[in-house]
Amino acid sequence: MRDWAELLRVSALFTVPGDALAGAAAAGLRPNRGTAYAVGASLCLYEAGMALNDWADRDEDAVDRPHRPLPSGRISPTAALGAAGLLTAAGLTLAARAGRPALAVASALTATVWAYDLRLKHTPAAPAAMAAARGLDLLLGATATRSARTAPDPARPAPASSGRDARMPRGGAAVEDSPAPAAPRTAVPAAAVLAAHTYAVTAVSRHEAHGGSTLTPLAALGATSTLGLLLARTPAQAGIVPAWSAAAYLRTAAVPCLHAALNPSPPLTQRAVGGGIRAMIPLQAALAARSGSAGTALTLLGLVPLARTLARKVSVT
Repeated sequence: MRDWAELLRVSALFTVPGDALAGAAAAGLRPNRGTAYAVGASLCLYEAGMALNDWADRDEDAVDRPHRPLPSGRISPTAALGAAGLLTAAGLTLAARAGRPALAVASALTATVWAYDLRLKHTPAAPAAMAAARGLDLLLGATATRSARTAPDPARPAPASSGRDARMPRGGAAVEDSPAPAAPRTAVPAAAVLAAHTYAVTAVSRHEAHGGSTLTPLAALGATSTLGLLLARTPAQAGIVPAWSAAAYLRTAAVPCLHAALNPSPPLTQRAVGGGIRAMIPLQAALAARSGSAGTALTLLGLVPLARTLARKVSVT
């Protein structure tokens, strides 16, 4: 189990549910069963990407990271690839439960994840591909939440007809035959913020094995600092939660980037990448709080110490 936990980087899983929750908040909706399906789909697709990543990099890891589960022989490449396929199928199945619009977004997310791991990871397009994946994950939450709000629950039996079409609510509009709307446009800015952060972290991660880059962590420091300051600028009536979340984000993401810029050694570069990954949790909290979902933001902030504790046992990078 520890070998699989290391392969799948389970300590990074705490950064995933917030995508769907922040997406629901950005859409102006409360979490519902569609959000739950989106969280499950995101977790599966994220872990599929982790397994596929190590399968694709098994030859490189044999040189640079021989301790990893695949090059060390603790997990076979066939098992890793099989796990990636099964997790992908599970993720798409869960997304389909939330409706066709959610499945369409999840399919785009799946294509991005597989393209990144198999083709784009070692190209200049890698940061943009990873950023697109995170942005799509947030939009998946918004889409699934909106779809579940307008569609009947497939797990519940249809009500018996009482002289009128059981599919017709009191307003007279058909529910089952109405196409569920796509992700609201209000979720796009939040997805763009999450994508910008992901781009910066991915750019730094390209140097984590050998270090040596000062400009990249310095640029990431500028990007994360700008995002944090923008998120902290909220109306007074929004309360303290948005500013608190933004401060937690800056502390988690910016400080390690500063250390890596001052000393671009592999350990400090890896620490900057790990901090950037964990910083997604307070970033998601800040996005939710700015959308008026303080309860969601506080729930996400409660995951920060858990993620930090587990990261000490299983590396997120």
